[in-house]
Amino acid sequence: MRYIIIKSAAPMLLLALLSCIGVAQERKPDTYEAGDRAQSFYVELGGPGFISANYDFRFQQTRNSWGARAGIGYFAVEGERFLTVPVQLNYLLGKNGNYFEMGAGASYVNNSYTQLYWDANDEWRRDRQANSQIMGSLTFGYRKQPIDGGFNFRAGLSPIFYKENFIPYLPYLSFGYSF
Repeated sequence: MRYIIIKSAAPMLLLALLSCIGVAQERKPDTYEAGDRAQSFYVELGGPGFISANYDFRFQQTRNSWGARAGIGYFAVEGERFLTVPVQLNYLLGKNGNYFEMGAGASYVNNSYTQLYWDANDEWRRDRQANSQIMGSLTFGYRKQPIDGGFNFRAGLSPIFYKENFIPYLPYLSFGYSF
């Protein structure tokens, strides 16, 4: 009896699965907002560039959809200097200037600092040290980017991963201009 129930249920499950696949294929993708290709320049605090100036653009003649960003950042704290170069692919989902932004990329980070130490002759030595690394980054956040251009705003979280470390909740905030 049990074998008969399983045998008769298998075609029904297969039919249900194929129906779901068919429905998923009929779903229309997010509509692209027609218009000039969106481009933005902004200053970002936090995120993959830590403190950086960035240029962002869409690949197509749309206000949303696939795009990329690249930037450069620099800051110094107590003798340590950081140079960052964030690069990401991103996707804007939404319309009318309000978007959910998601992206993935990498940042080149160069850290230089002065190391003070005693040498074998009991004298202070000062050496300049530098370390470079590539950090992976993700972006999840809100973007206000007016359709006709103007002031733009971004805020969200940007998880960072490098070597054996992971920072899941690195916030970012940016202000800039869209054109």
